[in-house]
Amino acid sequence: MTKVDEWKNNVLTERDMTTSEQSEWDSHNTPEAITAKKLGWIKDIRLEKLQETDWWVLRGSITDAQTTYRQALRDIPQDYTTEDEYDLLLARDSDGNLTHSIWTQPTE
Repeated sequence: MTKVDEWKNNVLTERDMTTSEQSEWDSHNTPEAITAKKLGWIKDIRLEKLQETDWWVLRGSITDAQTTYRQALRDIPQDYTTEDEYDLLLARDSDGNLTHSIWTQPTE
């Protein structure tokens, strides 16, 4: 049975889900749904990274390395297609930083 956090008398406690809660949780957390959620998170991160670097394009002097980086971000959905690859893209270090090299901006 899956655990759920619950506030009771201003104290956070943990309890087992009811059968009904477990059934609903299971229906929203199929392997397919989890994979789709991971891809959604990746696309959100990718959009954030592209928005962070839009100024490169707007200044009119984008380098080849910057162009390659932005293209690699746009290519993520077709270049990374398995759940294992999604897990690698979403991996974080102990400080919460994404560790996959695709997220690292070029230094030029």
